[in-house]
Amino acid sequence: MTLLAITLAVLGAVAFALAARLQHDAVAETGARVSVLTQPRWLGGLALLIAGAGVHAAALGMAPLTVIQPIGVLAIGMTALMDRRFRELPAILITTVGVGAFVFLASGSATSTRVVPDAELTAGFVVLGAIAVPGVIAALTTNARVRAVAFASAGGVAYGYVSVLMRAVSQSVQQGGFGLSHIASVLGIALSLAVGGWLVQHAYAGGPPHLAVACLTVVDPLVAVGIGAFLLGEAAHLSVWTGAALIACALAAAGGVFALARQPRVSLRSELPVNTSSALRVVIAADTFPPDVNGAARFAQRLAVGLAGKGHDVHVIAPDSPKATEIEGVTVHRLRSHRLPFYPDFRFCLPWQASREADELIKSLKPDVVHVQAHFVVGRFVLNSAVAQGIPTLATNHFMPENLFSHAHVPSFLQGLASKFAYRDLARVFGRADMVTAPTPRAVQLLHESGFPERAVPVSCGIDIARYQRSVTHNDRPTALFVGRLDEEKRVDEFLRALARVPGAFGEIVGDGTCRAEWELLARDLGITDRVKFHGFVSEDELLDAYARADLFVMPGVAELQSLATMEAMAAGKPVIAANAMALPHLVHHGRNGWLFEPGDVNQLAQRLHTLVHDEPMRGRMGAASSEIISHHALAATLERFEGLYARAMGRTAPVIALAA
Repeated sequence: MTLLAITLAVLGAVAFALAARLQHDAVAETGARVSVLTQPRWLGGLALLIAGAGVHAAALGMAPLTVIQPIGVLAIGMTALMDRRFRELPAILITTVGVGAFVFLASGSATSTRVVPDAELTAGFVVLGAIAVPGVIAALTTNARVRAVAFASAGGVAYGYVSVLMRAVSQSVQQGGFGLSHIASVLGIALSLAVGGWLVQHAYAGGPPHLAVACLTVVDPLVAVGIGAFLLGEAAHLSVWTGAALIACALAAAGGVFALARQPRVSLRSELPVNTSSALRVVIAADTFPPDVNGAARFAQRLAVGLAGKGHDVHVIAPDSPKATEIEGVTVHRLRSHRLPFYPDFRFCLPWQASREADELIKSLKPDVVHVQAHFVVGRFVLNSAVAQGIPTLATNHFMPENLFSHAHVPSFLQGLASKFAYRDLARVFGRADMVTAPTPRAVQLLHESGFPERAVPVSCGIDIARYQRSVTHNDRPTALFVGRLDEEKRVDEFLRALARVPGAFGEIVGDGTCRAEWELLARDLGITDRVKFHGFVSEDELLDAYARADLFVMPGVAELQSLATMEAMAAGKPVIAANAMALPHLVHHGRNGWLFEPGDVNQLAQRLHTLVHDEPMRGRMGAASSEIISHHALAATLERFEGLYARAMGRTAPVIALAA
């Protein structure tokens, strides 16, 4: 009878492995959402699960729980072989031998006992606590693989309890008795299967099928065997030496399983032809993209155009805009978006619309790699879809909470808490990406200080230096230029107050934002309206002229992860006065290509401004130094670095190219 039970348990393991493969593929396409229930592959997997559960239940009615339950671990080896993971054969062999030895020893030493209602209830309370622990870990962690492990482990606990209840029901049916307590057992089976299934679907969404199966087939038998041994008395006649041997076999099997689970993720798109050429199909996901005017949007455009210029097939997914224009060489896919009532130039996508549209685009485009530029709506759902489909991913962070506080009108006493929440959300989303970058070492440090794992790397946004090297007629008076959004964190009011203290200096301000009207009034109150010109938004050609005719550049902002505007001014050969904050010291080398001042110290800013305004030879020397420093941030080097990171994300060998930050 025991031999037949073992045979049935092996058949059940085969069914479970096939079910995991089918359901994982369905979740990879649809995500862990209700719509997956209509997928034929998911339904086929469900049918196999039911068949496997039936066979497993029959086996449990013929042999002790400690014999039958561990056989399910064979599913991990089967699933790995279905994924063509032949390099993992040693780990598969260790797992199989460990389980086989465990079954051989357990079958000769375990004692069959009756499952009584009191034991079922006690086991239920133990299981609830055991599900809660990995459940909390899954809710709090930001790492996709850890989330997959936690969800699958919690599912394994639920399935382990199912085995206990199945054995109780099976015994009752065989003995011809089926009372009220057994109806409760059947309801418990249904509830445990539903909870376990829900948890496993989320595990499938976070990692490959063999990872979920690995966790299930370790945790499930541990829970079931533990209940059988300690609550049902199946280990009553177990000798010390046999127990030690069983533990050793279990550890060997678990070691093999975790060796499989630790293997790097591979692409699940086996049905797609492998791109063996150097040209890639790259999808760039951007929550802000031209015609938006900001640093992140301009970088996304430069990246897209630069990659297309190197022969790659580049697609951009971004919110739509009535002012959008075509970009030569780049295919831009616009998602439905809406404008905010008080910020008509800002577009946002509704999550339920963006999720569906982004998923459909990723499925149809079948990119080689996905590069997201933000963790907001577009970047979030494009990244989710790519991860679910096994597509290599890279994420670049341009976000600082301070850049949104003035727009969202967050009270100062709540900004600390809001900042922590924002970084936790960022880490949760970007934690799923294969590679993560930020523009400067300081930006990377900020990520790490905010709880992101120590794996982000700095990659400069880069700049097309030659584009900014043009000559125009300078203004009659020494001119200091600011370029950027006119919002609170840019602190242009400090620039205006300092300018008022430097007779003979002229200022130009390019850009627009929520504080423009306020700062125009401030210029009037300071009596410098004749020395300051607010240009608002200008064309690209007009912007290049503004850089060229300026004598120096001022960046008083305190929330710059790199500052493209400062880089552009340096490319134009201008000295820079900048706030000693965030990443600006990476660009402005104090006393060499400009000066740093302490944020809020208007007197110090005015002194720096006065020095450069009245010392033309110094401006020349510092401008030349700016040109030399910015040469290490050439766009060509940035593109090459990202190509190397794409190759690493795809599992290809690529040289690591040093790039100044």
